[in-house]
Amino acid sequence: MKKMLIALLVMGAMIGVNCSLSVAAGHKDWPTEITFGVIPVASSRNMSDSFGPLVNHLQKQLGIKVNFQVAGDYAGVIVAMQHKHVDVAYFGPKSYCEAAKRSGAEAVAIEVGQDGTAGYYGYIITKKGSGLKDLASLKGRTWAFTDPNSTSGTLVPTVYFSEQGIDPQKYFSKVIYSGSHEASILAVKSGKVDGASTNNLDFDRGLGRQWQKGDFNIIWKSKLIPASPIAVRKDLPVSLKTAIKDAFVSFKDKDGLEKLKISGYIPGNDAMYDGVRKLIALKKQLQKKN
Repeated sequence: MKKMLIALLVMGAMIGVNCSLSVAAGHKDWPTEITFGVIPVASSRNMSDSFGPLVNHLQKQLGIKVNFQVAGDYAGVIVAMQHKHVDVAYFGPKSYCEAAKRSGAEAVAIEVGQDGTAGYYGYIITKKGSGLKDLASLKGRTWAFTDPNSTSGTLVPTVYFSEQGIDPQKYFSKVIYSGSHEASILAVKSGKVDGASTNNLDFDRGLGRQWQKGDFNIIWKSKLIPASPIAVRKDLPVSLKTAIKDAFVSFKDKDGLEKLKISGYIPGNDAMYDGVRKLIALKKQLQKKN
């Protein structure tokens, strides 16, 4: 019995040593710091405030420095990952599909809404009191998309318009790309444009700070869009990619999640965005017909 106990203790010690060596070997492959890039759904200052607690959490969990970077536009994050200037990124569904194709992006986690839904909804909004309460009333008015690579800000409403037989360039008197959801919403609020496309998450993120729900008419709501992903560069060490995924999933800080207007993150994968790829293809087909 004594010999068996000694043998078990030795075996346990060997397993412990092997595990330690395995973890250490994995960390030897890790960079001393990584860059977390995000698409510009709002101003850099507001993005830094919203993502601040999450970035601090990532640094603690990973044990390495995490640099936070807000790109000038959606394409900027895709290109930055392509040239290895960004290691981890927060994408929208469409920009992720582009990044997976061009930059070797690999989805590891997705955000979950405050209602527990792993997805979000596109909105079309107008200013309260404008009398613009449906798409027909927006004909001949000014319009704002967000960014060409935005899902709810451009892709989803463009498909909707095409299905209605509408060419935005002809239907509206002027079409602009605002650059971010925050900019589009503020443009409607200030009267700079008459209508714009955005989504419920980014709309909610500014409530009580930059606008009130009563400032707008929400005249259209899309079907559920797959949740935005957290993606890593495919060529990062496997152990680091796993650690990044686990770090996002373990983020439970209430104040931090409230800033992001989400309830947390769950594991994600590339196949979750096959439906978005079909939507991209559908947009091209509809535009050819129109």
